Amino acid sequence: MPKPIPTAEPFRIKVVEPVKLTTREERAEKIAAAGFNLFGLKSTEVYIDLLTDSGTSAMSDNQWAGMMLGDEAYAGSKNYFNLERTVQEITGFRYMLPTHQGRAAENLLLYVMLAPGQFVPNNMHFDTTKAHVLHKGGIPRDFVVPEAYDPTSQYPFKGDMDVARLDAFLAEHANDVPLVMLTVTCNSGGGQPVSLKNIRAVSEVAKKYGKPFFIDACRFAENAYFIKQREPSYQAKTIAEIVAEMFSYADGCTMSSKKDALVNIGGFLAVNDHALYQAASGLGVLFEGFPTYGGLAGRDMEAMARGLREVLEEDYLAYRIGQVKYLGDKLLEYGVPIIEPVGGHAVYLDAKRFLPHIPQHHFPAQALGVELFVEGGVRGVEIGTNLAGRNPKTGEHDFPALEMLRLTIPRRVYTNRHMDVIAVACANVYERRAAVTGLRYTYEAPILRHFTARFERT
Repeated sequence: MPKPIPTAEPFRIKVVEPVKLTTREERAEKIAAAGFNLFGLKSTEVYIDLLTDSGTSAMSDNQWAGMMLGDEAYAGSKNYFNLERTVQEITGFRYMLPTHQGRAAENLLLYVMLAPGQFVPNNMHFDTTKAHVLHKGGIPRDFVVPEAYDPTSQYPFKGDMDVARLDAFLAEHANDVPLVMLTVTCNSGGGQPVSLKNIRAVSEVAKKYGKPFFIDACRFAENAYFIKQREPSYQAKTIAEIVAEMFSYADGCTMSSKKDALVNIGGFLAVNDHALYQAASGLGVLFEGFPTYGGLAGRDMEAMARGLREVLEEDYLAYRIGQVKYLGDKLLEYGVPIIEPVGGHAVYLDAKRFLPHIPQHHFPAQALGVELFVEGGVRGVEIGTNLAGRNPKTGEHDFPALEMLRLTIPRRVYTNRHMDVIAVACANVYERRAAVTGLRYTYEAPILRHFTARFERT
């Protein structure tokens, strides 16, 4: 019988960028000079860069062609109206405000809606969302399902909100909750998806208490692909149909277009409430720019509009999710402990099981990231105690249940040969894990400390 034809990347490579692997000694010097903070490295010092999938995608020829059609008018750019129409058609939300990136959309939304002392429920807050809540005097609360905290649980939707806990919380604190948020996919929990059943249930609970419901939508298409694969009643639906239903249960969304819109810069806030849009756009003039450019060039808005349509293509999503799974499967073959099942945009190394001898106050995930860079020139990012920050009341480290090193795969950038290199480098560090030491601060910023902190070895 003929062999089945394997699938390959649904694109051809047209432009390449050279990368260079430095020596182990050079890498050890560079990371020490950076204060053992991977954010402090120059990109030219990194061989395979898995720091983030935010703004690191390779754009398509169609997007680059759109860049040449940039209308750089201060007001009324034609690219704005194309982007507005695209967002409306994909999400169903009536009003769209462009921003320079996702955290700017969070900033505008929370400035308008959140008062000091109020709570913001979420499945799991990521760093900038949590920081914006705290910056405005709010109190972030996480209500992800218990399975999310079990690294080896095969529960298919570990990003789901624990609806019963959310309901109980709102029953007690409804007067102090201005909105409910849900992050898809759930970055802080290992890039895990949220089911449509859960999105619908969260919406129903929010409506029960009269609370607006917002989706953090930066990886909405990847989440929709997981729904199609894992939620039986949606297997015959198109990605666009699933996405439309996801958004139909919400009152608006924040979006970092640097993820699923396949662009290097940009974001937006989309809402149904005109009064909310007006309030946010007024602040947007102060923080971002005129409402029809929002801190972006016209060419960037055009690339964003085109990327939002490209990301709905199922063959692209199958390749995208498949490549991340390819790396995860390789690591499991080598016995490297990871968060399972593999999520959508990254493989997360489980630092607690990888380096059990390093206590959380000595930042095992950060130490693991340092060792992986020294070993193979691979730059990941810590999603653990360093990122979690401190409890604003006690000043103590806000120790998370999951201590992870995120290996974030940029979209349409690396091949599976790169994934092989990453897997071997991780396996080599795992073999010598007993010799890895922890870290302690020599500098710690008061807000979002993980970006600029400096360390020394313990």
